[in-house]
Amino acid sequence: MRRAGVVLACLLVWGTAWPAARAPATLNPAMRATLARAVAASPGFDNRFAAEVWLVDMSRRLAHFVPDVTRRLALLRDVHAAASEAGVSPEVVLAVIEVESHFKRFALSSAGARGLMQVMPFWRDEIGTADDNLFARATNLRYGCAILAVYLAREHGRLAPALARYNGSTGRTIYSDRVLAALRRHWRID
Repeated sequence: MRRAGVVLACLLVWGTAWPAARAPATLNPAMRATLARAVAASPGFDNRFAAEVWLVDMSRRLAHFVPDVTRRLALLRDVHAAASEAGVSPEVVLAVIEVESHFKRFALSSAGARGLMQVMPFWRDEIGTADDNLFARATNLRYGCAILAVYLAREHGRLAPALARYNGSTGRTIYSDRVLAALRRHWRID
């Protein structure tokens, strides 16, 4: 699967040199333009090629959850930026979002957790400001990634216990097992 993503990214980079009959159907001009905008606005990548490879690969994986390509690439760009800023794996963040909100930006839990990463409102007092909108994608991702980074540091990089802390289920494994299963199933890059 990863090889297909790399091949697709290579086609995006060098696709204009290929005859139209050989170009994949998914690389229409609108898709190219959307991807080009996402790459241009994607901090946290070492170079354009790395951005294209990751965005194309993850976009394909995320298509099941977020069908609109423009929205999908914007989400991926923001996930990568927030994760990179916090020093956490963007693939782990995608797994957390899958389990927490199933990629629903306006998700609201019965406990009051909000947004993609299901951030509790009390975090505004701890790391933000009272008027921060936890349903705003960039804000939610910034909070969620920062919280996850703190818990990873507290757990000396051990992902399962950090995930349990993130979920408020320290000492139990059901939540971390779900996130790790989502990571293996959909987001892992080996």
